[in-house]
Amino acid sequence: MGHSAAGIAVSGLPATVDFALIGHQESWRAAADVLAVLRGPEHTPLPDDEIKDILPWIPPRAVCHVRVGSISSGVSDAKAHGLYIDSFIPPDRLGAAYTHENIARVRGAAAYAIKAGARIVSLGGFSSILIEGNFDQLPERQDTAFTTGNTLTVGFIVQGIKKMCRLAGRDIRRSTLLIVGATGDVGSGCARCLSPLVKRMLLSARNVERLRALASELETNGVQVELATGLQQFSQEADVVICAASLASPSLLLGRITPDAIVCDAGYPKNLSPNAQMPGVKIFFGGLGQITGGLTFAPDFHGILNRHPFPNVVHGCLLEGMALALEGRFEPFSHGRGHITPERVEEIESIAARHGIYLAPLYNADGPLEDRLDRQMESPRA
Repeated sequence: MGHSAAGIAVSGLPATVDFALIGHQESWRAAADVLAVLRGPEHTPLPDDEIKDILPWIPPRAVCHVRVGSISSGVSDAKAHGLYIDSFIPPDRLGAAYTHENIARVRGAAAYAIKAGARIVSLGGFSSILIEGNFDQLPERQDTAFTTGNTLTVGFIVQGIKKMCRLAGRDIRRSTLLIVGATGDVGSGCARCLSPLVKRMLLSARNVERLRALASELETNGVQVELATGLQQFSQEADVVICAASLASPSLLLGRITPDAIVCDAGYPKNLSPNAQMPGVKIFFGGLGQITGGLTFAPDFHGILNRHPFPNVVHGCLLEGMALALEGRFEPFSHGRGHITPERVEEIESIAARHGIYLAPLYNADGPLEDRLDRQMESPRA
């Protein structure tokens, strides 16, 4: 069954494509919602088994136009126009067995962005992990820059950790920080930014040599570092955790953490297993920013492409391309692995803030967090 059977259609390209966003859906429910919007309200929703049959046959393509506004000092003063391009990677095909197939899909989405004339392209979700910043795997291009968006993602994760510590009355300088997926681009960037601020770091990843290299780099800041390939192997318990592992599905079960730990799940798909029982642990979804200058989709995908409890919230990896487009900097700001430094994070945070893009309000699977944490902090004193 070809993709035409789904009855998918979207109107033509905008005259100027400042940016393109390449992504995919992390669940079949999200994929079904995307197809429903594309097919239009005149069509009845497709049954689940038909969606699972159709999706692998849909080639990478633009599903909507995106317009983002810049707001500086309370005044809207610029807009950027772009495309959201879905690679249509099936949610159950993110594992290693489908790597070559999925890289081909990302390449197809990249080719679509280049043909559309996009000046900068952000690789969202698994797209950047598949390419790993090796842009030589992408099609030839002359006037299109690519960025993984990982630097701004790191910035929002670190901001979120600091904010959660303040809300929970936690002194981060006395904390033991665990990073799961520590040698990845996001994990290592978080480690570099937070190593001067914490007492001890626990670094977990599959590759021992990369772990040792990262530990050697971080120990120059005077922080105590412990390494392990398994979460049960650490000698210490962590009270702050960042989950940034490359997992095909939410399957992570944490070990060696304190009962009141702060946990940032920054994975896409999410890292933490739905079966993880952690009463008392404060979990939030990290790496997200909010656009105060306005965000519009055509067709209207609000609440579908950005499935968050707050308006105009987007993953940092995609926001990086939007912020750079608003700034007029069409360059591969984030690329490769292991190049994210505190200085680069500060630079992209400043660019984003100039255009009214800030850390999103904190939330988790149970909804908004900040009011709940405030009430919890106040209740012992009541």
